[in-house]
Amino acid sequence: MEKWQSLVADKRRRQQNAIPSAWLIAEPPKTVANVTSFPSECGLLTEKEVLITETVDINILLRKIAASEWSSVEVVTAFYKRAVIAHQLVNCLTEIDIPRAIARAAELDEYLRTHGKVVGPLHGLPVSLKDQISVKGLETTMGYASWVGQYAECDATIVEILYECGAVPFVKTNLPQTLLWIETNNLLFGRTVNPVNRNLTSGGSSGGEGALLALKGSPLGIGTDLGGSLRIPTAYNGLYGLKPSALRMPLSGVVSSIQGQDSVLSSLGPMANTLSGLKAFMEAIFSQEPWMKDPLVAPMPWSKARYELAEHGGGNRLCFAIMWHDGAIKPHPPVTRALTLVKDALTIAGHQVIDWQPLKHLEFSNLLNSIWSAGSREDFLEATMSTGEPILDSMELNAGTSGAGYFAKTTGTGAHELWKLHKLKTETRKDYLDRWQNTVQVTGTGRPIDAIICPATPSAAPPHGMNKYSNYTRVWNALDYTASVFPVTTVNPDVDIKQPPHEFSNSLDKFYYEMYELETFRGAPIGLQLVGRMLEEEAVLAMTKIVDDALKVVPTHKL
Repeated sequence: MEKWQSLVADKRRRQQNAIPSAWLIAEPPKTVANVTSFPSECGLLTEKEVLITETVDINILLRKIAASEWSSVEVVTAFYKRAVIAHQLVNCLTEIDIPRAIARAAELDEYLRTHGKVVGPLHGLPVSLKDQISVKGLETTMGYASWVGQYAECDATIVEILYECGAVPFVKTNLPQTLLWIETNNLLFGRTVNPVNRNLTSGGSSGGEGALLALKGSPLGIGTDLGGSLRIPTAYNGLYGLKPSALRMPLSGVVSSIQGQDSVLSSLGPMANTLSGLKAFMEAIFSQEPWMKDPLVAPMPWSKARYELAEHGGGNRLCFAIMWHDGAIKPHPPVTRALTLVKDALTIAGHQVIDWQPLKHLEFSNLLNSIWSAGSREDFLEATMSTGEPILDSMELNAGTSGAGYFAKTTGTGAHELWKLHKLKTETRKDYLDRWQNTVQVTGTGRPIDAIICPATPSAAPPHGMNKYSNYTRVWNALDYTASVFPVTTVNPDVDIKQPPHEFSNSLDKFYYEMYELETFRGAPIGLQLVGRMLEEEAVLAMTKIVDDALKVVPTHKL
């Protein structure tokens, strides 16, 4: 047995031993694809624990804890049990430390009893964390077997702030080896699957968070997004998520691949079952002035005026632009139907909707590939060479281990050539800004378009190993635009009929066309993106609520 295999065996044994025997379940057979109802029906949760964990509105949870209707210990215990159930169903957790979380919850309950007030705006709320977010005393493996035994010496800044807000960080969640994949699988913990259909991917790289939240094993999760890593799992699991601009949220203490590459920065953001949960999180984090703790965070407090859309006509008669496709990969029929539903809902609500033609999206894709490939191979080898851990070369069910990795198949780019790529990216961002600004001529509002609505991915969650395309999300990382994801509908074979072949733009466009089989995707969630401009987090959340509210009046049979 090689060193890395010994580390895997040790870690998996310790993870299993962290689960109380009373919380073990009889897992449904693999033939049962949809397991979303299993946690509430399996009998492990008490009636009150089901009630607590089915309360998806974070504001209700917080009010009940603050009023001592539910103790933090009760809430944390309920969600921890449900998280462990979820893990046994879809393999979504990495770190499990129940005593730590219960002790923290008990301290918060005692503070509330003694002082008659809450510690902060997230008092008593359990919060799940993507594995790369460091928690003092816990391992941060980031999908590498080679990193087993590396215990964090201090909390990431976001964890410090969560403690200040009164939250209870309680589990860490699975991600892909090297992080740079849009599916979730590694040699250490294995593959995370989609709760709606375990034959489909949960997405990546925040796939553990997506699957856990879909099973209501956490009321609020924190993911990261370098090229869609938060938004893709959000869309695939029927959730709400927000990718802020990179410098709005603290990343200090969050480990990652290709750290030091600062041309396109990763972004940290919330994921939840309700849109209000995203707002509660952002307001809470900004209340603690994260720019005083992380030198890369912009000093921008939460702005009520921006949330009330003061720069967007107060939210009256907004102009949205819909991007139906990106010119490279045509979306599947249910994605196009979702866009049509949103267009119709917004029109009925009194807003204007125009079309958006993508600008240089392929150029952005090529730029990102070149920039991220510059040092990826060296980065992966440095992380694994001490143990002999092989590098996965795909996310397929029978993935090989060539050591290439997705962004390490070419030799690195020299410094001067890399500078040229950075310059080209800046120039292309200017072109995109000009395109956006010039829409003032056609909106009729006296403003440029307020936001773009577009696919998050060209399909619902694909079968394992078939998730090949992320440029619907990562183009916005290259631009550093703020983007949300919101659920719209699910795949309905009665209406989402496969269309005749179109003229394929490339081989991947053909691949996605051929992938679409109605029974494969039946019932899978469809989410869309709403994209604002850089540092427009408040406005994007507010506009997403406008879209979400407009969809709620659409007749159910149309959804």
